[in-house]
Amino acid sequence: MKVERHELETVIYEKDGPVARIILNRPDKANAQNSAMAWDVDNSLKDAEADYDVVKQLHVEAGLIDDASFARAWVESRHHSRGLSRRSLSAELRRRGVDSEEIREAVDTLDPEQEAATARRLVEQKLASTRGQSPEARARRTASLLARKGYPPGLAFRLIREVMQEEGAADVIDLDDEPYIAPEDELPED
Repeated sequence: MKVERHELETVIYEKDGPVARIILNRPDKANAQNSAMAWDVDNSLKDAEADYDVVKQLHVEAGLIDDASFARAWVESRHHSRGLSRRSLSAELRRRGVDSEEIREAVDTLDPEQEAATARRLVEQKLASTRGQSPEARARRTASLLARKGYPPGLAFRLIREVMQEEGAADVIDLDDEPYIAPEDELPED
């Protein structure tokens, strides 16, 4: 990457990727500040603040940004408050620019049993709110909810069937009997 260099009246301003340097350039006055230097420094800082990479690097070095901690907190918060699956949480973190390894570590804090328990809670809540509707509509709406939150169809239909059987309504509809395969247990390709 080429270094961007601007020689102003009293400072030299350089940007090299995420690094910005403001070099005071009044050697004849021992770099004593004056209003022109304050103006040049201020404008250079404004330019640096407008560059996302420079600001992010500054915050990382200052300890204000810690993607690993952010990712762990995001996973915990969004899973518990919104019931999002590991897949959805990974996608959200990717969209926010978190590194793949940090995403994997954060999402691994959520075990598959906990994810399935959250999905079951969502199924129970949705089916309770749709009582009085046809079993097909209830199953369809519940499956849609789980799909939007990133849960695989096999898990969704298994849980819907289980909860509806507990209600005594599952025998009315025919749900796909596809077994739930956790993403880490996917079958190898032939």
